[in-house]
Amino acid sequence: METRGERVIRFIETFCRVPEGKFVGKPLKLEAFQRRFIIETFDNPAGTRRAYLSIARKNGKSALLAAIVMAFVVGPEKKLNAQVISGGRSREQAALVFKLASKMCMLNPALAGRVKIIPSSKTIIGIVANTEYRAISAEAGTAHGLSPLFAILDEVGQVRGPQDDFIEAIETAQGAYDAPILIAISTQAASDADLFSIWLDDAERASDPTIVSHVYAAPKDCDLDDREAWKAANPALGVFRSLEDVEAQAAKAARMPSAENGFRNLTLNQRVTRFTPFISPGVWKACGGDVDDSAFYEGDVYGGLDLSVTTDLTALVLIARKDGIWHVKPTFWTPEATLADRAHRDRAPYQDWARAGFLKATPGSAVEYDFVARDIAEMTAGMDVRKIAFDRYRMATLQRELDRADVSLPFEACGQGYVSMAPAIDATEIEFLHERVRHAGHPVLTMCAATAVMISDPAGNRKLDKSKSTGRIDGMVALAMAMGAAHGSGVEDELIPEIVALD
Repeated sequence: METRGERVIRFIETFCRVPEGKFVGKPLKLEAFQRRFIIETFDNPAGTRRAYLSIARKNGKSALLAAIVMAFVVGPEKKLNAQVISGGRSREQAALVFKLASKMCMLNPALAGRVKIIPSSKTIIGIVANTEYRAISAEAGTAHGLSPLFAILDEVGQVRGPQDDFIEAIETAQGAYDAPILIAISTQAASDADLFSIWLDDAERASDPTIVSHVYAAPKDCDLDDREAWKAANPALGVFRSLEDVEAQAAKAARMPSAENGFRNLTLNQRVTRFTPFISPGVWKACGGDVDDSAFYEGDVYGGLDLSVTTDLTALVLIARKDGIWHVKPTFWTPEATLADRAHRDRAPYQDWARAGFLKATPGSAVEYDFVARDIAEMTAGMDVRKIAFDRYRMATLQRELDRADVSLPFEACGQGYVSMAPAIDATEIEFLHERVRHAGHPVLTMCAATAVMISDPAGNRKLDKSKSTGRIDGMVALAMAMGAAHGSGVEDELIPEIVALD
């Protein structure tokens, strides 16, 4: 006896045609990973409430969605007077599934005779059961007033942050049915704190039998030319996902650091931002060697201090050079009382890091600067500290505590605008690109590096921007200020030949 999932597959492969491309008009033959997704979604003994498919771009996800839509409109999943919707972030994105479904209908007379297509409202009516399918967008704000039996979300990974009013409206609208299904198909979101990441992580942790989750992604730290990693994220590779295109994209990413994150997100389906990173993952990894503590007691030491009160991290990064290599010693402070809440919100293991000594938790719900002052005094004892650049924010409070602790260090104010930060950013970037930095993979600093994003002014000056970043970047701000302090103290003279060599 045929199962529900098998009936859906048979309908798709019998009636649906390839809507565009090289094989346009040919019967749509599902790949093994597509069949598996359909079977597990529709033959779930617990009954599927949600189904997630996270996969790299150009692996036929939109065509798969369009075919499943048609199964609900005129196929084995049709229900009398039922509503079916697909949602996208933009009008263009929302229209994509509708256009593919319409083409499938027009390419097969057996389907064309059973539907009425209304392009103006991006609607397809299934004549037999009066089933209505509509494509809606967040831009149009058309989610309210609907009651869909089946809803699909395309590229929900583009949602930034943990919630979205448009998606919430769709979820709420499904409450009229006893067994509605929501399917979300998308590449990965930029960070753990974004909505689609939260959904995927919840599905993995909670073991809810009503949630089906299939994630095709390359290993986190894979090389750009790792062909097995390509296959992991692109199950249709060599079939309708062009191998030649992936090869070209990988070569471009290896050649141009600014293209790496886009390749990792869209082609390798990794959880990284597509914004231009300050330091690319590959460069950061290359500078992850051991830190030589003796450098901080044998030569000049420079620092950067980024202060906070409650939600951000307070960060001090000290750097010292030995044998042409900058060794990095970061220290982070954060309030103990809110540690668990912020760990959940930021989706970062702050408590584990605190226990391991990578993060200092100060008593109370705000950073206690007397603790910070004492720690700074203790860690800089015996060092020849030449300069510590600091952000003026809250510095007066810390200075009072430093005075009480009888700590005298060469602090120098550093603005956070383009004029002050651009030289520091340039110096930091050059040292990393030449692999003259060692940070030992400090986990908190690595988190900051992974989320730090640069912005530029019209003159090409650059700075780190917390508003554009997907997580905490305080450590990288402090590191850049430390590098700026060092190169502003005469070290830049030694850097000039290297800069010329890059041109």
